[in-house]
Amino acid sequence: MTPVEDLVVRLRASRGFTHKRDIAGVMAQLAPTTGVTAVPNGDDCAVLPDPAGAGHLLLAIEGLVQDFVEAMPWFAGYSAVMVNLSDVAAMGGRAVAVVDALWASSEPQAREVLAGMRAAAERYGVPLVGGHTNLQSASGQLAVAVLGRAQRLISSFAARPGDHLLVAVDLRGQWQAPYPFWNASTQAPAERLRGDMELLPQLAESGWCDAGKDISMAGVLGSALMLLECSGVGAEIDLDRLPRPVDDTGSDADNTQLLRWLCAFPSFGYVLSVRPEHVEQALAHFARRDIACADVGAVCEGSRLVVRHAGEQALLWDHAQSPFIKGGEAP
Repeated sequence: MTPVEDLVVRLRASRGFTHKRDIAGVMAQLAPTTGVTAVPNGDDCAVLPDPAGAGHLLLAIEGLVQDFVEAMPWFAGYSAVMVNLSDVAAMGGRAVAVVDALWASSEPQAREVLAGMRAAAERYGVPLVGGHTNLQSASGQLAVAVLGRAQRLISSFAARPGDHLLVAVDLRGQWQAPYPFWNASTQAPAERLRGDMELLPQLAESGWCDAGKDISMAGVLGSALMLLECSGVGAEIDLDRLPRPVDDTGSDADNTQLLRWLCAFPSFGYVLSVRPEHVEQALAHFARRDIACADVGAVCEGSRLVVRHAGEQALLWDHAQSPFIKGGEAP
């Protein structure tokens, strides 16, 4: 087995891929959203007309895995807000307000979660305006939802053959052990965090990008796969061109460091599908704020995601043969 084939096998068995595949069973039970939202099920947010004028309202929600809430309640609360803001930004939007649903076994446990949510809301400049609380639960659980607005959309359903795939990640962070989280947020200046969140809506409003997805628990390749499946296309990605932390780019004979990065959930990370004529503008847009961004591959006809590494290539997934999340409406 070649190194890249080994990576593929381990990625398919990873927790992030397994959790995202749960979505497919749910998708099959949902009614079509045609005529209700501007995008089908499977995007980062639901999209509704904005009654205040031109543009769109965005609705996103995230649930946190129970072991994370139990082990790291403050960071779980912080992350729950942060990932929702990332979902809104991923679709070209700006967040308006956050609400939560919290279950805890005690007031001290709830206090830590709430402190984390409040810290994130204050640092990113988005108000936490209410929610639901239960302090009689057997264990800690948390879900957070956010309302946002967008003038122009970035969507998981807009990638086209011929697009370049760009990966943008804030590498000014550190691992949040023992979880696969790349934390470039909690120690960053609040002003910088707010400015960086403007990058995606600015990219959309400039007309330089209309297709993309934030990097979630499925990691950069799982997130790219969701984008490709929603858009009904395939791609080739060169893993050796991915932006990576400096400390993770040395000798890696058994691919341990690379696999860790491929499974990482960064606090700021996006996969974007960009028309060839806008690639240089998009790269420069992120560089101006010291966000690492690289052209890592190309979108093509078909349904196969092929990855390259160390001079070899392997098929990671064919979403026509084995749907990943089944994003989109039935024809």
